[in-house]
Amino acid sequence: MHYILFYDVVDDFIAKRATFRNEHLALARQAHQRGDLVLAGALADPVDGAVLVFRGPSPQPAEAFAKSDPYVTNGLVTAWRVRKWTTVVGQGASTP
Repeated sequence: MHYILFYDVVDDFIAKRATFRNEHLALARQAHQRGDLVLAGALADPVDGAVLVFRGPSPQPAEAFAKSDPYVTNGLVTAWRVRKWTTVVGQGASTP
């Protein structure tokens, strides 16, 4: 099963994230190495959010990621939510 973690971010997010970016990326790389995080990145034009795709049996890894992400804990993320995503096409689709 896949889960999408959606972030809403503060205005001028690109400039404000610089202080926390290395710590955020380290957390993301660890989640990817564990096999939890599949893809992640900021939305563009405008940069008003981010999307992180997780894979696993429950939303817990995505929720735990958000709760420990320095972007969240330092107020750069104004809201976050996790949604179950039923994937049907592509490598790794949960319901091919």
